[in-house]
Amino acid sequence: MKQIVISNKIFYLGTNDRKKSLFENNWPLPNGVSYNSYLINDTKSALVDTLEFGSKDDYLDQISLILENKKLDYLIVNHMEPDHSSMIGILLKFYPSLKIVSNIKAFKMLEAYFGLSEENFLEVKDGDLLDLGYHKLSFHLTPWVHWPETMMTFDTTDQVLFSCDAFGSFGTLDGGIFDDEINFDRYEDEMRRYYSNIVGKYSNMVQKAFTKLQDLDIKIICPSHGPVWRSNPLKAVELYDKWSKHESVDGVVIAFASMYGNTEKMADFVARLIAERGIKEIKIFDVSKTHVSYILSDIWKYKSVILGSCAYNSGMHPMMEHLCHELSVINPKGKNYALFGSYSWNGGGLKSLLTFSDKMSWNKIAEPVELMGAPNSIKMSGFQEIADKII
Repeated sequence: MKQIVISNKIFYLGTNDRKKSLFENNWPLPNGVSYNSYLINDTKSALVDTLEFGSKDDYLDQISLILENKKLDYLIVNHMEPDHSSMIGILLKFYPSLKIVSNIKAFKMLEAYFGLSEENFLEVKDGDLLDLGYHKLSFHLTPWVHWPETMMTFDTTDQVLFSCDAFGSFGTLDGGIFDDEINFDRYEDEMRRYYSNIVGKYSNMVQKAFTKLQDLDIKIICPSHGPVWRSNPLKAVELYDKWSKHESVDGVVIAFASMYGNTEKMADFVARLIAERGIKEIKIFDVSKTHVSYILSDIWKYKSVILGSCAYNSGMHPMMEHLCHELSVINPKGKNYALFGSYSWNGGGLKSLLTFSDKMSWNKIAEPVELMGAPNSIKMSGFQEIADKII
């Protein structure tokens, strides 16, 4: 395949995975995902992260071709999740003198997964430098973005930041590798879905990472998933800064769980009231039909959330319970919210939603609406207050 040059002596060694249906066996991948690895062929050579095992059958051949059959000196491990590290064992068989460069927390995982010992390791700490010749690499520990051992590597010569999962995105790279070669509109929603579901829980640590990186003059960002940012890396930084500060835009997400259609009618009713008041960004989700990752992503995006559930076994519907659990985990902040529910003989749906909302630091904008049996305009009159105040 054609060699892709990132910068002087820095090569892209990524691949696309269009076969995997679930990322981390959890998040849907309708557009696939890319795995990005990078090779620096300098006086000393360094591979920055690996790929998921089996995702690229000519990976070792390409490394050998770029190195012109020289040995590989260093493997930099920014993150130990297997989609970046599972080729380590194979690499060591081909390059037995390979030194693995990472931090002490990663070494504990390397010992557990690969049985490696201290003789394989080169430990780095915050600000340490590794001289490859032309390229000088500095290391910046960014714990909990999004695992405890996560770090980033910065080439001080060409100002290239190897950010691993940070600034990454779902979606394959279909010909275009760099941000100036793609229509980013295709990627932004998937980049936010990646952030909100994978990284969002650790948004405060993302802000701490920004503090560490603020003095770096970054010209190119090389993440481990998604496009390489060479023309406008500030765009990626701005998006992560906004999302990690929980900044949102005007709009309403209405998520409902309905068994026989009554709760769905309530969702449509309040949506119409809101639309009549001039709000155009309204998203309605049936939690039983739409994977939770898409709902979480839009809740992260918009300022207001309305949740509704039918009663189910004296509680809320299991799929609404799943959404609420995920919301309590990723903990998006500063949302305006309202609740509603319906029941036949027990009002457990709304009761369970109220228990959930008590745990969230959100802004309640109106009293909840609950009805028994089939909805009508009188039973749903409380939605007028919700529609008035949601804007």
